[in-house]
Parts: sequence; structure tokens; C-alpha cells
Amino acid sequence: MTQTIQFTLNGSPVSIDVDEERTLLWVLRDDLSLTGAKFGCGEGLCGACTILLDGEAVPSCQLTAGYAAGKKITTIEGLEQDGRLHTVQKAFIKYDALQCGFCTPGMILRAVALLSANPEPSSDQILSAMDGNLCRCGAHVRIIQAVQTASEAMKGGRS
Repeated sequence: MTQTIQFTLNGSPVSIDVDEERTLLWVLRDDLSLTGAKFGCGEGLCGACTILLDGEAVPSCQLTAGYAAGKKITTIEGLEQDGRLHTVQKAFIKYDALQCGFCTPGMILRAVALLSANPEPSSDQILSAMDGNLCRCGAHVRIIQAVQTASEAMKGGRS
């Protein structure tokens, strides 16, 4: 059933008329033209569709538009502020922690959620947190380096 769903998206209020049972991934991509979240497995297992929902990294392919009502959503498009990349984005660039780029938005958002919850994660904690996002290109070592560097930069107040 079509309903007006209201939520905060990348810091701005959104009001959209959609079927409340429609997958949030497709609302973001098709209705709101935010294509950073990708369709991967459709099962919530690969992490390609990861968004931040009230600060928590979640698979948008497993959420309905109705579930998003009243919540705060951040997509990869919303991380940069005033033309400045987020510290995690900068670290991914520095370490070339991407190849094809398909998994990168989800990886970055998962890292942001991790560092928000745990500003000084151990290597094992980073590996565990990033486990929900798959990368077939083999950039795993560089991804871990990027998260560690972002942690250090954020701890030191650098951006």
C-alpha cells in the first residue's frame, strides 16, 4: 500500500510516497537517485547495499521503506560534508583500498559505523566488523590498513 514515508536522508528531511513494503534499496536507487548502495546478493549477505540506519551499518536490501519511517539514513553520498571527504573515504583513497568499486561504498559505511562505535578497534575487531562486506577483488589488506589509518586520524582529530 502506498504511504507517505518521512525520514532523514543524508541530513535532509525526505517525504516520499511509496509502497511501504518496497525494499529500501530500490527506493534509494530508483526513486531518490542515490546509486551508491548496490544490489549484490539480495539476501543481506554481501554488504554491497550497506547504508547507515541511525548510525548502524545495515543491508538496505533487507529493509522496507516503511521501516525507514522516522529514522536517520546515511548513504555514501551523504558522507562528504561541504565538499570534504570523510576521513574513512580519504584513507580508502590513500591505500587504494578498492579496485572495481562495487563493494567500496558498503565497506566505507561499515568502517564509519565501526569507528563511531569503537574509535580504536584492534585488527581482529576490524576484521570481524568488516566480515559482513565481501570484496572479490582482493583489496582486503588495503581495506584493513585504511580503517586503521582512519582510526588514527580520527583519534588525533585530523580529517
